[in-house]
Amino acid sequence: MLRFAVFASGNGSNLQAIIDAAQKGIIKAELALVFSDNRKAFALKRATTAGIKTLCLERKDYAAPQSYDRDIMIYLKEAKIDFVVLAGYMRLLTPFFLKEYPEKILNVHPSLLPAFKGMQAIKDTFTYGCKVAGVTAHIVDEKMDHGPIILQEGFKITEKETLESLEARIHKVEHKIYPKAIALFAEGRLKIKGRRVKILDKPASHSAGAQEASPTGDTEENSAVEPES
Repeated sequence: MLRFAVFASGNGSNLQAIIDAAQKGIIKAELALVFSDNRKAFALKRATTAGIKTLCLERKDYAAPQSYDRDIMIYLKEAKIDFVVLAGYMRLLTPFFLKEYPEKILNVHPSLLPAFKGMQAIKDTFTYGCKVAGVTAHIVDEKMDHGPIILQEGFKITEKETLESLEARIHKVEHKIYPKAIALFAEGRLKIKGRRVKILDKPASHSAGAQEASPTGDTEENSAVEPES
């Protein structure tokens, strides 16, 4: 069974959805470590309550981002982490980190990428007057909110929508599709080719979830869900 770490900087509501899915066996991988760059993050308490090992290292204690990521990497290797899941982690990973886990880092973003990248995605979606909003689960690459898309789900924005109601609806979708994306990765059912991610009917012949698989079972499922009627 693969082992993975979740990186979180804040409340950790997506982390909780991941913990719940792992405990129910929906995600067939061991959540072995929760890391935070913020000692006050409630995500750490969520992990402790669930009996998951935690680690907190703060960037301010390091002279350079490279040395910070190298220390994190030491702990990940000691914990035998196979892949990393970002869940509200508010720092960009260095090229060094990405090289250590190529196509093995996942993220969830509260918009239908490539629209509205960055930290204010929900607010930007709302203030722009969009008719549709949604969520994207994707592989992380060297650019912000840019990597190959695993899953997307959208919904129509109502005339009575407020920023607060939109945030609640988006978080609900995040908690639905992110554990599913992680489960697909852990089962070896993702095949990446360029920007395309195929979802295989059957697991790949090896355990590296997001690396290119053999042709066997190479039937693509829909990775996008149409907006609600």
